[in-house]
Amino acid sequence: MVVASIQQIDMETELISRAQNGDRDAFGDLVSKYHQAVIRVVYRMCGEMHIAEDAAQNAFIRAWQNLPNYQPSASFRSWLYRIAINAALDMLRREKPVVDIENTVISQSFKVERHLMKEEQTQLVKRTILSLPETSRTVLILREYEELSYKEISETLDIPVGTVMSRLNYARKTLANALRPSLEDV
Repeated sequence: MVVASIQQIDMETELISRAQNGDRDAFGDLVSKYHQAVIRVVYRMCGEMHIAEDAAQNAFIRAWQNLPNYQPSASFRSWLYRIAINAALDMLRREKPVVDIENTVISQSFKVERHLMKEEQTQLVKRTILSLPETSRTVLILREYEELSYKEISETLDIPVGTVMSRLNYARKTLANALRPSLEDV
């Protein structure tokens, strides 16, 4: 297992090196490897799939443009996530997402009540996460959804580990306080 992991790192390092030298196929392989993860991160940042897809595309364009400057002192994934998060935040500044819970509930009204309640709770969590300040939301998404370590988040966002912990603590408390009244009704 360790040998496989080392081989994957070596292969990724080779792809990065080739891509830095202008090999578009190597960069295409990196995009293929990280595309779904980048989409997940930016989707959770903005809550709208069309914005997430545009932000992911912008992130990969920026990554290609800045690849010659990439230094392997941080992991490639952390570097790419940082670019993706910035692209998502740029998109959000230009186009504010609108979460339309009413249409979601109405369009699914024929389903059983349990499904509606679950969907409503999911939307409530999504809206609550989207309402967090960008800094707290970003740390929460990277930790809880992408399962990055504190150190990886620190590298991705270029902030101290203590700041990661503080922002994560704030996000979790804010989320719990916002959701508590709704979840007590269930």
